[in-house]
Amino acid sequence: MPTIALKIDVDTLRGTREGVPALMRLLDRHQLRATFLFSLGPDHTGRALKRVFRPGFLAKVQRTSVTSHYGLKTLLYGTLLPGPDIGKRAAGPMRDAHSAGHETGVHTWDHILWQDTVARKDAHWTRRQLQLAIDRYGEIFGTPARVHGAAGWQMNNAAYQLEQELGFTLASDGRGTHPFLPVVQGRTLTVPQLPTTLPTLDELIGVDGLNPDNVADHLLRLSCDGRDHVYTLHAELEGGQLAPVFDRLLQGWKAAGLRCTTLRGYADTLNLSALPRHAVGLGSIAARSGTLALQGAAV
Repeated sequence: MPTIALKIDVDTLRGTREGVPALMRLLDRHQLRATFLFSLGPDHTGRALKRVFRPGFLAKVQRTSVTSHYGLKTLLYGTLLPGPDIGKRAAGPMRDAHSAGHETGVHTWDHILWQDTVARKDAHWTRRQLQLAIDRYGEIFGTPARVHGAAGWQMNNAAYQLEQELGFTLASDGRGTHPFLPVVQGRTLTVPQLPTTLPTLDELIGVDGLNPDNVADHLLRLSCDGRDHVYTLHAELEGGQLAPVFDRLLQGWKAAGLRCTTLRGYADTLNLSALPRHAVGLGSIAARSGTLALQGAAV
């Protein structure tokens, strides 16, 4: 039975407070569990506006109605408004997800800072950002963080190596086609990568005639190909105005006989030590601005 691993990125304070509970209710109706990856430090979403000069960014903003999904207040955090500390102000919904049986993990400390700068930062900077998130995760949940999914699918070589050193046992940091063990600077690392294999809603809506009414059918066609997949959704989108789209996806996957589960639930079906080895690098994909972490060639 093919598997769909459900990976939920939670980027903002609003997404944590509103999107997470909404997704929990929806998943509970379908008797499913997912992996929630939390942003644990300051919400500086407003600083993303400096990406305005990045190729493709304005097109994405126009296609996906960013203001309606994220809210004007969120889009001012870190600029005209101070960035609130998500972990301090919204620990409750995070703990609720864990108590309900969902897998939880680290997305980032400061989402915008990581997404916009990690690719060119050194190991010292990267370690500090990861450690801040790990420490806050421990404060909130009382257990060590074991799952990591990079903000914006942004990584550097040190980040892959630090995942292993800092105790993560599973990661979903980039985009690719199948699970693998990353090879960084000639060294095969032991933290398996389960890359996102399907496009996200914000990459699809507004392209080639796709809209909230028909995008679920398109994604179902892509995902019902006999292979396992990792689907990344966002608490701010599928936990908000695009919840009906996600509901249709869950219904469609069930009707097609696909098994929806957490990242860990998916990993448990694999022989992790026998996964293929692949290089990792940066590249671009359709409908997403800039570069991001990609599964590279087999090694």
